[in-house]
Parts: sequence; C-alpha cells; structure tokens
Amino acid sequence: MSGRIPVTAIVALGITQNIGYGTLYYSFSILAPDMAAHFAWSTEWIFGALSVALLIGGLTAPWLGGLFDRIGAGRVMTIGSAVAAAALLACAYAPGRTSYVAALIAIEVAANLVQYGAAFAFLVQLRPEVASRSIAYLTLIAGFASTMFWPITAVLQAQMSWQNVYVIFAALNLFICLPIHAWLSHGAAVQRKTAKIASPRVEGILPSERRRLGFLLMVAGFSLMSLSSSAVLVHMVPLLSGLGLGTTAALVGTLFGPSQVASRLINMIFGKNLAALHLALFAALLIPGGMLILLLLAPSVPGAMIFAMIFGMGNGLLSIVTGTLPLHLFGSDGYGKRQGQMMAARLILSAIAPFVLALAMAQIGIPASLAICATLSCLAIVMFGLILVMQRTGRTAVSAG
Repeated sequence: MSGRIPVTAIVALGITQNIGYGTLYYSFSILAPDMAAHFAWSTEWIFGALSVALLIGGLTAPWLGGLFDRIGAGRVMTIGSAVAAAALLACAYAPGRTSYVAALIAIEVAANLVQYGAAFAFLVQLRPEVASRSIAYLTLIAGFASTMFWPITAVLQAQMSWQNVYVIFAALNLFICLPIHAWLSHGAAVQRKTAKIASPRVEGILPSERRRLGFLLMVAGFSLMSLSSSAVLVHMVPLLSGLGLGTTAALVGTLFGPSQVASRLINMIFGKNLAALHLALFAALLIPGGMLILLLLAPSVPGAMIFAMIFGMGNGLLSIVTGTLPLHLFGSDGYGKRQGQMMAARLILSAIAPFVLALAMAQIGIPASLAICATLSCLAIVMFGLILVMQRTGRTAVSAG
C-alpha cells in the first residue's frame, strides 16, 4: 500500500499549486501597469519592488525550509495559505507605496510557504519511496498555472480594479487552498500515527563524506540554470524582437508553456527508469542549447520556434529535478531544509537576473548578452557532471572495499 502513488494528494496539490502560482506570481505582470498608475510609479519601479520582494523572500527560504522538517510541510502550507490571503488583501488595501512594498514582500514569503518547495517536501514526507514519481506527476498538473491565470487575470482586470482582482485571489487562497492544505496535513498526520511500522526512508546515493561538496555543486548548478532561465523568460518577447523576429516574437513565445508541459509528460511516460542526475544533466543541456540555437539561427522564425520549444522543455524538466535530485543524492532525511536552502539561492539570483540582463542588453547588445547567459547555463553541465563523477568514484570505492 505504501508503494502506491498518492493520487488524491497529488491532484489536490495540483489544484493548490495552480492557484498559488497563478495568484501570487503569474498575475503580477498583467496587473503591474494598473498598480504603477495607482501609485504614480513607473512600471520599472513596480517590477523593481517585485525584485526586492523576491530577494527578501529568498533570504527567508532557508528558515522556512527548516519548518517543513520541524512541523511538517502540510501544516506549513496551511499557514501559508492564510498568510497568502492576508498578504493579497494587505496589498489591495495598501494606502501608500511603503505599505504596498511591505505587502508585496509578504506575498513572496507566503509563496515560499505554499509553492513547489513546500509541495515537494510534503510528498517526500507522505511517501518518500515514491516521491520522485509523485513530484513528476505534480509538476505536470501544475504546469497549467500560467495558461489558466494569464487569461483569467486579464478578463478580471477588464471588469474591475486590480485591488478587487487581488481580493478575489485572496478568497481563492483562503477558501480553496487553505481547506485543501489543512485536509492534506490532517491526513498525513493520521497516517503517521496509525502506521504500524516506521515510515519508510529513502537513502541518498552520495556517501556522507561527499555530501557537502555534492550539495554545493547541486545548488550552484540549479542556481546557474535558474539565473539564465528567469532572465530570458522575463525579456523573451523584447529579446526575440531585438533579434529581428518583429511581430512574430509574441507568437513564438507562446510555444514555451506547452513545451514545458510536453517535456514533463514525455518524462512521466518514458523516463520512469531515468536517474534524477541524468535528467538534471539533460535539462542542463537543453536550456543553453536552446539559447545557442537562437543565436545561430535568428532572425529565422523556425529557428526561434525550435529555441522556444527546447528552452521550454529544459525549464519543464528543471522544475522536476529540483524536487527529485536532492532526494536521489541525499535521501529523505532533512529534505525540507535542503529545499529551503536551494530556494534561497535560486530566488535571490532569479530576483536580480532580469535587471542584470536588461542592463547588459542596453550596454553590450542582445547577442552578446544571450551568449553570456548560455555560457553561465553551460556551467551547470559541469556541476552535475562533477556530481556524476563523485557518484561513480564512490561506487568504485565501495566495490574495492
């Protein structure tokens, strides 16, 4: 029984992940111009405030990750849904810029309590022996957040103020996500109490003496991929336009989302026996590979379409391996703390990356900036390759012993 995929929990988490990412992240770019007009700020300042909020949210992530282990990820997500609802309401009713930025910071902290890092930790704590497959299924369901919430937000924005949109989104977190998280948390607690044997554990493949270095290499690899990914994603349409794609840039950009979902579906069907480290290497190849194709083939529209698909597939796999690789390398013990530490590094770099790329494009041009992004992302291949060498030398040492 314990080896079965917790389908009900995955579907329930899929609902809350779509709402969490849709209301706390994807809606912002749609509502930002109205927010800027309301506070008499430029749109650049509004996105600057988001970067500050992401940065501070990243700094809190290690502490939040420790909470997953101490009190259970389900309980943290339940609290997080209440915090998210309160933060959205505070943002909607903020009387001035300072209170608005403070509420924005609260939103990003709440996001760390309810999004992938917390959901992955919950699945590991629920059934660690099948957590890798559970995470893959969850990312497939949650891949539709942008597809759903970009148009939903746009429709709501056309009918009402951004403040009222945030009030509706607060209600979704309070009346849908919170009860689901509370139910999941209660079910997990009951399962632990009624279990007649100790909860199964997953052992990591890296020997204990190599885990510190392995963890640093893994975090560096994920951080470099996230830096390049977030920078290019934020600027995708202007970047494609600047490379000569013109009015087709926005159309090409729409291929990204379906490609993310497609890569997760392909992995779910055909990648069941593929080790998480090999999947991480594959993702690390796809992200810079897509950028290099764009550099070589632009302004070719077919070339840009290939870029969007390969880049999207790499990002889709990245979401999976950030959950499965720590489990594969280090095991289920302390998983929540490791997720928090990884989230911190990735969020901090993701916060500054769009600003740095915008500055680079203005100073040295789009092709050179894109080449730097691709080079940085290629370094992730080296990081994961070194972990693979460590794994193999560890096996050799055990065999020799």
